[in-house]
Amino acid sequence: MSETDGPTVESTATKPKRVRTGCLTCRERHLKCDEALPHCQNCRKSNRLCKRGIRLNFIDTTVQAPPVVPTSQDWNISFLDESRDIASEYKGGLSKYGAPEVQATTQAMNGLALDFSTAPPSAAPELSHQQPLPPIQGMLPDMFHEDNQNMIYETTQPAHAQMFQTASAPAKNRDYLNNQEEVLFMQVFVEEVGLWMDSMDPQKHFSRLLPFHSLNEPMLLHAFLACGARHLSLVNPRYTEDKALHYYDTATRHLLASLQNPNRDTVICATTAVILNVYEIMCEKALQRMNHIAGARALIKDCGWNARSTGIGAACFWLNVGMELLSCLHFNWQVAWDPDEWGVDMDFSRETEAGREEAWTHRIVYIVAKICNFRASAPRKPMGSPRDEQLRMQKRFAEWQRLKGWCDSWNDCIPRTMHPMAYLFPFQTQSQSAFPEVWLVKRCTIVARLFYHTAMCLLAQTHPAMSKESEEMRDLLVRNSQLICGIVAHVKDRGVASVALRSLAIAAECLATRREQEEVLQILDKIRQETGWRVGFINTELKKQWGWQDDMSASLQQSPASMNQFTHGAVQPQTTALPMSSLPPAPAPPPSAGSVSSTSSNGSRPRLPSGILNPMLTAADFSLPQHPYQNYYVAPNLTSTQGNWAFNA
Repeated sequence: MSETDGPTVESTATKPKRVRTGCLTCRERHLKCDEALPHCQNCRKSNRLCKRGIRLNFIDTTVQAPPVVPTSQDWNISFLDESRDIASEYKGGLSKYGAPEVQATTQAMNGLALDFSTAPPSAAPELSHQQPLPPIQGMLPDMFHEDNQNMIYETTQPAHAQMFQTASAPAKNRDYLNNQEEVLFMQVFVEEVGLWMDSMDPQKHFSRLLPFHSLNEPMLLHAFLACGARHLSLVNPRYTEDKALHYYDTATRHLLASLQNPNRDTVICATTAVILNVYEIMCEKALQRMNHIAGARALIKDCGWNARSTGIGAACFWLNVGMELLSCLHFNWQVAWDPDEWGVDMDFSRETEAGREEAWTHRIVYIVAKICNFRASAPRKPMGSPRDEQLRMQKRFAEWQRLKGWCDSWNDCIPRTMHPMAYLFPFQTQSQSAFPEVWLVKRCTIVARLFYHTAMCLLAQTHPAMSKESEEMRDLLVRNSQLICGIVAHVKDRGVASVALRSLAIAAECLATRREQEEVLQILDKIRQETGWRVGFINTELKKQWGWQDDMSASLQQSPASMNQFTHGAVQPQTTALPMSSLPPAPAPPPSAGSVSSTSSNGSRPRLPSGILNPMLTAADFSLPQHPYQNYYVAPNLTSTQGNWAFNA
């Protein structure tokens, strides 16, 4: 036999022996381990960690210190035990388990308290908040069809929202609007009505913040939808006011029910009343439907809001004050809420930097309110002896000088951003306008400048010692009137139309040329087409002031009762107004002493006297006996919630 016929004894003895208990480090390095303990020779030579254990083809082979989530007070564990349900499917399976109470007690004694009676919370509501909101432009996607309009997520209801749910409707939360009609009306409100409501609010509560909060506040949501539906019925004849009246009635009933609850959220009630006030000024015969005009003012005072408030309180206060001021400028009334009680900061050395334009807008509103009271309190005829008349004249002249000084100081101290960006003479404009083009950048700046020039026009008309036909006062009046007409004629922002209407009506009275007068009427027609406000009565008043007798004979003069508080004009409804039997009738404005009430051309309603306090708000205080919301208002508890909203800081 040769040496190649089979393996020799020497070759068999040198065959390597397979390692069974080697370390994992040598296995990863593909080396033979000597299996020495606690560290093999290879790991000692290479100064490596000698890993021990059994590898079962897992990626992580760390077995010495497995990761453990540290416990904390916020670390809650819920267990779902289905063993009893599974065992019940077998014969005698439940006999292996003791009573649930005994088992839970035994586990609690071992340091782990478990609750097997409830299942873990579902993750669906949590995941729903992470999904993006559906598109609100145009048609909704198929997944939000009418069949799914009632599908909303139910989550934990906030404490202040639970107070406002009626017994007939369960408390529900909505992540978004999923009804096409509601989406349309809310869009109209945000894009059209909310523009001028937020003209003096830097945070834009009504158009940017409150609509999201209204998803979980029924009366707030219905108030928004009512305003949106009302505006849509004004600009589009395809829509009637039926929907608007339905939403208005629903919001009003929610509000009245909440006013009877002493634990209500007073902030939501006041905000809803302010929005319903806006709805009423868009309606016909606002003076006869002042259900919420006085109520909004009373609720604002109930919340303690004034010029020093912040957040939603400031937004509601300045909106309400602005609406009253424009109303008083039209009817020549005194502001019922004394401006000296507003708490306006009149230190002109503060907030002079850019970005604080709203603070200066608030200051000029205060100045215009003081001038409005000064004009309305002017004596109609001499009273007392010549000496008393002279003293009164001197006192009014000193007051006029103080108001004029405030206006001049305001114009000198405002930030540069509140002055015009550009000024073009009439012959330089491409529109061939009869008025100069005044370019102002920011919306609140436009509002502030309109108030400022309106104040200067009123001062030119109310000088105690000089006639408004004098050269100095005439020059002051014409110069500021031209600037008002120039701003309004070229502005493209519909959010300033409310202030522009009243300023334009005051400024246009002194226009002498036919070209300027006709352009003003064209501007008013444009505003009526874009906003839907019925401002025909302003045309009628201006034509009478200009002496257009031929045109006056062809038109009927409207009574002041058909003019709303914000001087937007009256709306001719297509259907009868919804009867608000749940509301007390609005009291008639009291006549002033010694005044003679004249009737309109149709004799339907007496003309309201001028020079008196605003009759709609003289009793807008719950401390007075004839306060708004009679038989509904209940004083809130001191511990009642005050609208702890995230954006109300």
